[in-house]
Amino acid sequence: MSETVSIATLAGDDSFKAYVARPADAPKAAIVVIQEIFGINAGIRRKCDRLAEEGYLAVAPDLFWRLERGIELDPDVEPEFQRALELMGDFDQDQGIRDIEAAITWARKESGGKKVGCVGYCLGGRLAYMTAARTDVDASVGYYGVGIDGLLREKQAIAHPLLLHIPTEDGFVDKDTQKAMHEGLDDHPKVTLYDYEGLDHGFATEFGKRRAEQAAQLADKRTADFFEEHLL
Repeated sequence: MSETVSIATLAGDDSFKAYVARPADAPKAAIVVIQEIFGINAGIRRKCDRLAEEGYLAVAPDLFWRLERGIELDPDVEPEFQRALELMGDFDQDQGIRDIEAAITWARKESGGKKVGCVGYCLGGRLAYMTAARTDVDASVGYYGVGIDGLLREKQAIAHPLLLHIPTEDGFVDKDTQKAMHEGLDDHPKVTLYDYEGLDHGFATEFGKRRAEQAAQLADKRTADFFEEHLL
């Protein structure tokens, strides 16, 4: 069952929408799904639906709401891709983490006090790293997160497990950045990194030209096992 809900900001002075997918029975835990630069589109909703099928309460907050509510873009349509890049440039990531924290608080209450994880893609992969460092989320997963090398100073604050999926031919994350991520995080007791040789950004998207089926299934299996271990 899916629905759209309103979540109060941490300050309590406003609210934003979120797509929610509920499991058939009581949730075994909750997971916040963090969008790409394309908003809460069909692919992100499908990620939530899949998690609900696995028994999780899944919630995807509309993080671009302060710029424009209800953004939903297709990465395979060039004008929409360019619009997404503009939105990413205007987006306040620090404020976005506070909205993710509000979604975590909502999910924890809505699930009856169960553990809450997060999983993010692209921009959301970067935000998943930031969420691991700045909130009390119980476990985090980031797919092809961008610019994480510039956030390595926050690694000491990561207190709960974090899993990062890194395609080695990512057009938005060059080899030097990947090297810095490994050098900075390989020895961190809470962080696990997986490389995906020869793959590009977006390989685990649900729909569209970017998906690489075999690698997407492998990464998603690793994510599922990770959440089983750390959320249940």
